[in-house]
Amino acid sequence: MSRQESHLVLSDGTVFEGYAAGYIPESGFTTGEFVFNTALSGYQEVITDPSYAGQIISFTYPHIGNYGVTPLDDEALTPWCRGIIVRDLSELPSNWRSTQSLEAFLIANKIPALVGIDTRRLTRHLRAHGALPGAFGHAALDVITREAKNATGTDGTDYVSAVSTKEAYTKGSGDLHVVAFDYGIKTTMVNQLSQRFKVTVVPSKTTAAQVRELSPDGVFLSNGPGDPAALIDEVAVLKELLGTLPIFGICLGHQLLSTALGGTTHKLPFGHHGSNHPVQDLATSRIEITAQNHSYAVTPGSLSRGVVSHVNLNDGVIEGVASKEDRCFSVQYHPEAGPGPHDARYLFDRFESLLRTGVLENN
Repeated sequence: MSRQESHLVLSDGTVFEGYAAGYIPESGFTTGEFVFNTALSGYQEVITDPSYAGQIISFTYPHIGNYGVTPLDDEALTPWCRGIIVRDLSELPSNWRSTQSLEAFLIANKIPALVGIDTRRLTRHLRAHGALPGAFGHAALDVITREAKNATGTDGTDYVSAVSTKEAYTKGSGDLHVVAFDYGIKTTMVNQLSQRFKVTVVPSKTTAAQVRELSPDGVFLSNGPGDPAALIDEVAVLKELLGTLPIFGICLGHQLLSTALGGTTHKLPFGHHGSNHPVQDLATSRIEITAQNHSYAVTPGSLSRGVVSHVNLNDGVIEGVASKEDRCFSVQYHPEAGPGPHDARYLFDRFESLLRTGVLENN
């Protein structure tokens, strides 16, 4: 396949050469914050995860698209990432579940891609200098360079309002009712909850009074994109609900719950994006291999209530918090983990136990 020559330029001026693929924007360029993901599979779930809003995903695994795509693996109705970077984009997918090629999927969803670049060099650069904004495309190099310098990261930006559902909806039919805040909720997350509970998924701007009107047995806080410090209204709602209903949070939900517990957050140099991060549950000493996708984390020593329950064994980042008194807990990683690993799915059972007994186990 003949492809247009393209360039990737980071905000610090670093230049990479490659070829345009996927959707070709009329402007000739795409901007966003560049991050790298270390997963070996699950590229469709990664691309459709709303937590990547505002970001451009570089895959460290060299061959992407090998098994095509299927609507069954979508984590959202539409992708929210700004683009993807791959070393080698497979043109001939082979899998019985596949309904189309990854490139056809990218074109249909207007996601630009850059292929043929040295993704190992890009990953090493982002590890050394942190996640950086920038631009890529087939426009003239001076245009890409200008746009890269003007590109912005995710700090201080509310992406949740864009990705959250506009209308509440219900799934499942269990005897327990859970209200799930959609900050960018993944389909697999909704599926895990609806297997156990009747779940009402509500917009991110839902008030505490509106939650109480639904008479839930508990509250769930989803994953989502962007800077948790920009979500002042969402934290205010959680402070009203804290201690009145059991709460379970994941990823951004963990950061927002921790903020409601008096904590603060900070941006990690290059974040955690992959499906192979070891995490230790401090209460049980159990070690789990986890899927992660976050650029921000809870600041050590900042909690005024609750305790740290999980830590990342790679770098010591806080991976979970809990408060028995407030009947709440949260984790930074993804226990729903479509397509895996599934080591941490017991946390959904822990949430169910909390709702049925009123007691938070193992914390």
